[in-house]
Amino acid sequence: MIRVLLADDEELIRVALAALLGLEPDLDVVAQAADGRAAVDAALAHRPDVAVVDLEMPALDGLRVTAELTRVLPACAVVILTGRGRPAHLSRALAAGAKGFLPKGSPGGALADVIRRVHGGDRYVDPSLAAAALAAPPCPLTPRELELLRLAEPGTPVAAIARRTHLSSGTVRNHLTAIVQKLGVSNRAEALRAAREHGWI
Repeated sequence: MIRVLLADDEELIRVALAALLGLEPDLDVVAQAADGRAAVDAALAHRPDVAVVDLEMPALDGLRVTAELTRVLPACAVVILTGRGRPAHLSRALAAGAKGFLPKGSPGGALADVIRRVHGGDRYVDPSLAAAALAAPPCPLTPRELELLRLAEPGTPVAAIARRTHLSSGTVRNHLTAIVQKLGVSNRAEALRAAREHGWI
């Protein structure tokens, strides 16, 4: 039997997936979790062979769960399941150690097949997402600019961003101006939206 952990903050989806996988004779859902921190704790407690993890969850997102499980439980293969996968999400997931990446809209039996594949040592990436990743433009922002942009929610004062990053307000303003120019947008709110749409943050 392949022991499976399911982690998704949407209970309806999590329960439906558990029921679907429960019909497979070689799969056993040994644990479920509603957030990223609970997923890591459940994986350490139950030692699954495969963890199926939603990309967007509270406490820890799917990428951070993947990185943590890769570190503390390397025998557990991680499959990222997402409703809003972007090419940049794919590359970040693979870099974090994910063995599979699958959209939630995939055919019913696809998840079971992917679980079997990654348990057998293979990798699986949704073909349409892989093609989009190959065609996607690279992120033009530096790691420092991405860090600042994550903190630059509309209404957040520059001084607050400066304090959190240990930079001067002038340096933060210069970085935010460079970000807006690089992305060809009008302001930091549009820059934040564009970065999220591309999956860069």
